[in-house]
Amino acid sequence: MPADPIIAEIRSRAVGLGFSRIGIAPVGRPPHHDAFQAWLTSGLAGPMQEWLARHEPLRDDPASLLEGAKSVIMLATDHATGTVSPAAAEPGLGRVARYAWGDDYHDLLRSRANELARWLEQQRPGCRTRGVVDSAPLAERDFAWLAGLGWFGKNTMLIDPRAGSFFFLTAILTDLDLPADAPLMTDHCGTCTACLDACPTQAFPAPRVLDASRCISALTIEERGGVPEDLRAGMGDWIFGCDICQEVCPWNRHAPGSGEPAFQPRQTGESLSLADLLNLDEAGFRQRFKGSPLLRAKRHGLARSAAIALGNRPHPPAFATLAAALDDGEPVVREAAAWALGRWIEVGVMPHEARAALAANDQTVSSTSVAGSRPGPSAE
Repeated sequence: MPADPIIAEIRSRAVGLGFSRIGIAPVGRPPHHDAFQAWLTSGLAGPMQEWLARHEPLRDDPASLLEGAKSVIMLATDHATGTVSPAAAEPGLGRVARYAWGDDYHDLLRSRANELARWLEQQRPGCRTRGVVDSAPLAERDFAWLAGLGWFGKNTMLIDPRAGSFFFLTAILTDLDLPADAPLMTDHCGTCTACLDACPTQAFPAPRVLDASRCISALTIEERGGVPEDLRAGMGDWIFGCDICQEVCPWNRHAPGSGEPAFQPRQTGESLSLADLLNLDEAGFRQRFKGSPLLRAKRHGLARSAAIALGNRPHPPAFATLAAALDDGEPVVREAAAWALGRWIEVGVMPHEARAALAANDQTVSSTSVAGSRPGPSAE
């Protein structure tokens, strides 16, 4: 296809709006959709199973999102701020995935995508566009791969050899027939298995296969009920998302940082007081995390994860708050708090106080084992 002069203008405009990189792919059936269907059939989507299965037919046909779509403009936005997280947060604090340290990226990227789409429609009157930022069943990673923005790492993340994997994807579907970029065919992972080896919940049954029912990110963000007990110790002090498989990736050693103000950490954005989270009511939760990605976890989900983190790393100053959570209005928080106190008993951290708190709540203690059958946490 002859070079279209508008391509250079699109790239320049995109970078001017704050996107880091751009690639263009043809619209068609996602090249890995058969593998996606097999993954769904295997039940590996965890808490996302129902939503993904319901929207699978739309994902199979991108033109269903924009009739007559011929091209998809894929945009990458680097988001890394600060330094790589330490092995653990300070006692009493819980860790948050790097992408959620600042404001909700959806709002910023949607605004930029809409502005780029409007500009394109002005340049080519009559053309139609649709921007997508995690808001529609589109196989963004597949089209980003087709557009040359990276290869699929063994942790299933898209990795750019120039920028690692700490970036967001945004898509703009259009009925313009734009010249496509070439996909990155080389697998740069080689024999490295750092990401697979580092996952504390063994969420990768095979390279490039994620068992979302065991993934810390899915458990802390998407799971609305209780977390299976055999996975709780592996969650460590993560309370929203997880960066472990990305932090150990050699390709992220020199990942470009981001100076975007919206991505900079809010107050204590990198780690949060677990006791403070357990103390929040619904109104307080919404006020504190307004405009933050953490709203997605819901108040009870974040409090549940905070209790689990306190079970994994007992912190005596938080005892009163954890004990009070036994009377939380949400059953999933009450159960997690009881489990956490049981863990304190196992490792001898305030065992008498923990037993007394559990005994004062007969309904909780009757359904909570405090026997030493589970692996003990590290006491702080």
